[in-house]
Amino acid sequence: MLDVRSGTVVVDVGGVGFAVEVTGTQALASARGSEVFFHTMLVVREDSLTLFGFATRDELDVFSILLGVSGVGPRSALGVLSVLSPDEIVAAVIAEDDKPFRSVSGIGPKTAKLITVSLAGKLDSLAAEAVAGATGRVTVSTGSASVQAALVGLGWSERDAEAAVAQITTPADRLLSDQELLRTALALLGSGGVVR
Repeated sequence: MLDVRSGTVVVDVGGVGFAVEVTGTQALASARGSEVFFHTMLVVREDSLTLFGFATRDELDVFSILLGVSGVGPRSALGVLSVLSPDEIVAAVIAEDDKPFRSVSGIGPKTAKLITVSLAGKLDSLAAEAVAGATGRVTVSTGSASVQAALVGLGWSERDAEAAVAQITTPADRLLSDQELLRTALALLGSGGVVR
């Protein structure tokens, strides 16, 4: 990395310096002169080519999804990821809570609500991946504990998470992935169909 400025780093790639817009440049300031790795997206506009870089694949995925929301451009999407982690974004969307998005500079109440509504159902795979990790397929009785923990981590109360998992579990000899369990639990909680 050649240089760090507010919101932008210059990365040397084969002798050519590329300006990359990133989140968290303060943390990168100490890495000047070091090797860095970014997941990138090139955004092509009529008058510019802008490279956006992210520390994780999840951040890049959320950035791409945010760009699909009407009224949210690359700078606004980067602003959201500067304030909220992918997990916090997933939790806010699942809870239909636009308040975290309103804390982002340049995002007003209408856009915050639009983000929450537009992203509904589009981030379930990110939530499920966080739970499934490397566990692959597991029995329901084993997976239900990790799914319950994931739901609590996404902002649901322990009571609601436990009730949702109890409603979706099936006989222990049936194999379900954590991803399938989490997706079903999220749908149940999102619809308000949890019986306590």
